[in-house]
Amino acid sequence: MIYYWLHMIYIYIGSRLFWKKVPPTSDFTRTRSVHILDCDALRFMANSKYFYYMDFIRYEVVFRSTLYDHTVKKGMFGVLASQKIIYKKPLKLFHKFDITLKLEGSDEKWVYHRQTFEQNGQVCAIGFTKAGFWKTKKAQDMRDIISHSDSDYKIRAPSAEVISMFKDDYDTLKARDKIN
Repeated sequence: MIYYWLHMIYIYIGSRLFWKKVPPTSDFTRTRSVHILDCDALRFMANSKYFYYMDFIRYEVVFRSTLYDHTVKKGMFGVLASQKIIYKKPLKLFHKFDITLKLEGSDEKWVYHRQTFEQNGQVCAIGFTKAGFWKTKKAQDMRDIISHSDSDYKIRAPSAEVISMFKDDYDTLKARDKIN
């Protein structure tokens, strides 16, 4: 966990002081390397580390864009409602990989992202996230936040494919509550 927080501090400082600003709605790619601390069997990246890198790129976009000014500086905090990942091939130790964050769309409450992991030109995994911003125990209007953060972006709903991935999340929770 220390690695995670040190990396988040590095991203925050780099984003706020050294790196150029990016539009919060543009496709954003970062090249990373699979380090020894990312691996559980000293050969391939552990499944849990994919989620770390998905967090890192989302927060880097927040910190490097005007999204930070329209959310965090106004007392809002980011929440992750759900995330899914599909693994195809493992990411190999000491090899570089690209992670690309793409905005799939938004509704009033949530923003949906696709995060693609590629190594040597091959897709190794694809992650999907459903996230938003909260303030005083209430979800904030994501369309309003996005339009204030990037006036050139045309608000669009996420595809049916993405919506269907998250469709039954709350039903799963309700069913689990009935069991307990």
